[in-house]
Amino acid sequence: MNNTPTLASPSYPDVWQSTVHAHLQDKEKVHAWLEINLDERLHFKKNLLLVTGYRLLCLSDASSVTEFPYRATLKLEQHDHAGVASLILLDGKSCLARWRYTLAHNPAALRFIKQFEQQLNAFLTGHSADTDTLEYCGKCGAVLNQEQCPLCDADEETPPSAWTLLRLWRFARPYRWQLLSGFLLMLASTAATLVPPYLTMPLMDRVLIPYQNGAPIDTRIVTWLLAGLFASALLAWGLGWAKTYILALVSERIGADLRTVTYDHLLKLSLEYFGGKRTGDLMARIGSESDRICVFLSLHLLDFATDVLMIAMTAGILISINPWLAAVTLLPLPIIAWMIHIVRDKLRTGFEKIDRVWSQVSNVLADTIPGIRVVKAFAQEDREATRFREANAHNLLVNDHINKIWSLFSPSVTLLTEIGLLVVWAFGIWLVSRNQITVGVLTAFLAYISRFYTRLDSMSRIVSVTQKAASGAKRIFDILDHVSSVPEPTNPVHLENVAGRIDIYNAGFRYGNRSVIKGLNLNIAPGEMVGLVGHSGSGKSTLVNLMCRFYDVSEGSISIDGVNIRQLPIAEYRGNIGLVLQEPFLFFGSIAENIAYGKPDATRAEIVAAARAAHAHEFILRLPHGYDSLVGERGHGLSGGERQRISIARALLIDPRILILDEATASVDTETEKEIQKALDNLVHGRTTIAIAHRLSTLHKANRLVVLDRGEVVEVGNHEELMAKQGAYYRLYLAQVRNVDTDLDDQEIHHTEADA
Repeated sequence: MNNTPTLASPSYPDVWQSTVHAHLQDKEKVHAWLEINLDERLHFKKNLLLVTGYRLLCLSDASSVTEFPYRATLKLEQHDHAGVASLILLDGKSCLARWRYTLAHNPAALRFIKQFEQQLNAFLTGHSADTDTLEYCGKCGAVLNQEQCPLCDADEETPPSAWTLLRLWRFARPYRWQLLSGFLLMLASTAATLVPPYLTMPLMDRVLIPYQNGAPIDTRIVTWLLAGLFASALLAWGLGWAKTYILALVSERIGADLRTVTYDHLLKLSLEYFGGKRTGDLMARIGSESDRICVFLSLHLLDFATDVLMIAMTAGILISINPWLAAVTLLPLPIIAWMIHIVRDKLRTGFEKIDRVWSQVSNVLADTIPGIRVVKAFAQEDREATRFREANAHNLLVNDHINKIWSLFSPSVTLLTEIGLLVVWAFGIWLVSRNQITVGVLTAFLAYISRFYTRLDSMSRIVSVTQKAASGAKRIFDILDHVSSVPEPTNPVHLENVAGRIDIYNAGFRYGNRSVIKGLNLNIAPGEMVGLVGHSGSGKSTLVNLMCRFYDVSEGSISIDGVNIRQLPIAEYRGNIGLVLQEPFLFFGSIAENIAYGKPDATRAEIVAAARAAHAHEFILRLPHGYDSLVGERGHGLSGGERQRISIARALLIDPRILILDEATASVDTETEKEIQKALDNLVHGRTTIAIAHRLSTLHKANRLVVLDRGEVVEVGNHEELMAKQGAYYRLYLAQVRNVDTDLDDQEIHHTEADA
């Protein structure tokens, strides 16, 4: 059975086949279906909705079937909230039926509505509908291509190609003259290494063989030949060192530029991109993949180019010495080329799969190490160790599959070269026996052939490292090719003095399949403090993210001082916003560096002043090294209240015109909350402030309270006005008061028991 939510015709899941056919009438055709998974009480239960040419059917089981014949007043609507969505069938203003499902089915549900509208319109007008019988991805709603999603499975679908490495030229271009110098040095050093075998011919034919026949050794010739051998070896060493050094320097700089550009681009991408990626995977791409490319450029590509030059030059020398013997030498080349072609295609997808599997290993580490406190608190060390072993075993399995292919290929090339060498020996001896070549020529030939086949074997190994480098380059360019969903404006507008007026007009936003903000309108005056309240999932944090432009609205607009924030440079706009989060993030470094994060050039006096205003100065001075005390990763070593006050000092230091407080006192005790509240009073003064708080008592200084529900503004006013209305805010307030009273009663009971 297919558990992925899809929309197709007519291949609905097998479990429904008999039920569907039992309730279809003669010649009735199913144009679309949708399998949903919740009942009215939100319990998991499968139902099947069908769109036919003249009615809508709902099948719960073999006996429970409901039909809704088409008529002009029918309308099918979709609503979603907090992970659950609904399809509502309306007849005018009355509700005929409501079907609920989890949001994983939402893309298919939207397509289903489209099909319903097409068939309803066709029934009413008498024209045939242009029906869509394709299948759609259950994640993003895109049309499936041979059971694969072109968006979700893009990375897996496209195998890496060695041509991807040519895109590295944009990083190599600034060093083109150094590369040219390295290539010329490579050419010269390769030529120098080919001199010694050529000098062995006269050494054999004019010195050693005549000496065996009784002739005296000519010391002058021997001296010159040995000097030539020594000089060529010395020259090859010097040129080889120079070209290796130059090209290694260039490749390191190319790798460094690649890492820098990729990281810069990554930082400019929107939060939406990071929401769909794993930390370990991104770290592996920028770290190990760029390092692999650097090694390829500095070592393997250099060796490959040397091998190609060596083979080309050696082939030319062999042909000039004896064309027939050269032809025999080159016999294995076509077979090796064919083997390389066959193996390359298998290795190309294999190495890219290895990279993905290795990123899974990195993801386990990236999850576990930062969350080690939670792992230990719940005694889940064995579970995490099992996760790592499973990921590591999967990595081993994939590598073993590739190694089976490669282990057969490499010895096969070696065997062919050894056979080729034997053939040359046999053919060379036959030519010597017929006096067609001398022993010196055969000796030089064998020396060249030895180098030729060694280079040929070495060059065949480049297939593996090239495919690995191409796989790494593809994964890096996947980042570089990604366009941010929050782009910089093409014609930016610069605001000189930001007053802080915020106008939100008909704003809408969706998190993937889920609609979070719908038709929201809100105006905030400069210097006004507005409190956002509502149940969890009502859209408070999403609205704050839209104001910060971490995401862009899907509909409507958000303006600052009358200018759409999409027209403002992102960094310049965010420089006017101070953000204090519920869980403040501190970087590894000193207290002073964390306070000055938004203003790195701040003086020590400015840092201390911000800390005093945030009521953090006193506890900072109690630390061993004061403002120079090191903060552990993510603020380890400081309490939650201390981290929050450093976060407030960080926001104070940049002196923002707009301040956003996202549950700034939600996770601290009452005494700490009082200290933080004093700091917030200093921070809020004179600034436009948007505050989110579950504790409604912390919003007593707000000029207005905005009550959100399901992404819409349902009430606006101060505390007294909203309490008088006895609406959504009134219910929230009473529920919170009851919880507080219950907590106080529990505390009183505990104190009484302790006194007794």
